[in-house]
Amino acid sequence: MYKRTRFYDLTYYNFVGSWAWILHRLSGLALIFYLCLHIWVIHSLTYGEEMFNDVMAFLNTTPFKLLEVGLWGVILFHAFNGVRIIIVDFFQGSLAHKKLFVALIAAAFVLWALGSYLLLSHVF
Repeated sequence: MYKRTRFYDLTYYNFVGSWAWILHRLSGLALIFYLCLHIWVIHSLTYGEEMFNDVMAFLNTTPFKLLEVGLWGVILFHAFNGVRIIIVDFFQGSLAHKKLFVALIAAAFVLWALGSYLLLSHVF
């Protein structure tokens, strides 16, 4: 029989696929926010070279470099999870979607660590 679950019942979300779905949507929202911020920064060029240089100087501070590391992680997660979704949907990957998730996210983590090292080597 069908058992109705409540919104706050987290036992439904104890599946890899559920968390992958939720995190994929959240990472997509984060990328949309970044795209809006990027457009705003480029828009500052319309106010002159000095304004753009001030904005870029502000964005070259250490906190924003750390946020770039986070952005790199969000991009990698969203991309690799998107590849997993394509494999699951089009190539009968649903039989091993948990293993596929772990393998692709592990590969994304390795790339994230290497990229983070390169990004932060200029800061410290």
